[in-house]
Amino acid sequence: MTERQKNILRLLSRDQELAVTELAEQFQVSGVTIRQDLDQLQNQGLLRRVHGGAVLHSEDEISTRIGINYEKKLLIAERALSFIKPGETIFIESGSVNAVLARQLKDCSDIHVVTNNLFVARTLKDSRVDVIILGGLYQHDSESVVGPTARRGIEAFNFTKCFIGVDGFDFDSGFTCSDMMRAEVAAAAVSKCPEVFVLTDSTKFGRIALSRICRLEDSQHLVTDHSLPKDYRVRLEKSAVELHICE
Repeated sequence: MTERQKNILRLLSRDQELAVTELAEQFQVSGVTIRQDLDQLQNQGLLRRVHGGAVLHSEDEISTRIGINYEKKLLIAERALSFIKPGETIFIESGSVNAVLARQLKDCSDIHVVTNNLFVARTLKDSRVDVIILGGLYQHDSESVVGPTARRGIEAFNFTKCFIGVDGFDFDSGFTCSDMMRAEVAAAAVSKCPEVFVLTDSTKFGRIALSRICRLEDSQHLVTDHSLPKDYRVRLEKSAVELHICE
């Protein structure tokens, strides 16, 4: 992704809709160049092209959330990718960072992915990655599959690593999620997996969402960006969790 495309995403996150002529003038390039940028960003699922410009997807769509703090999420996803080895079976839970991770997996092979998220599954549809989708209750907004059937499905598989996203973290409440049913599925994966990776950008620290997924000590790795608050960084570095800061 070029620096101009990153700036287009920032503007789109702020304004919700942008015109080609407006962008061409701002970046001092041709309309053809801007249209090429927008087409590439649409192919990555980061916006939707409309006549004369582009708009964000509806606020509930994962694509919209991916575009917020995209650079940080990409760094986190790239770091997470470095831990995945050929021959592994991994679990990828819902969330925008995990959606970016799925994109990084598209060029991999000999990887088996178990997921409860249809966005993740669709992202990998043209890849050489084997994808197993859990059954259960489908949540339209998050594209997640939840409920007791999904939790039972987790018990049927053995995976070496799981990657979960969170909506909040503090030391008393642990890792939390705003959706109770999604939290239950993530918690089931955590309890089953020997190596848990929490992927989250730094904006989630100090927040407490509705339902706990797990405690800090239930995870082995925490991957986040360099804007992690200093007090959290100091305490986390003293904990048993391996902290990975993406610069």
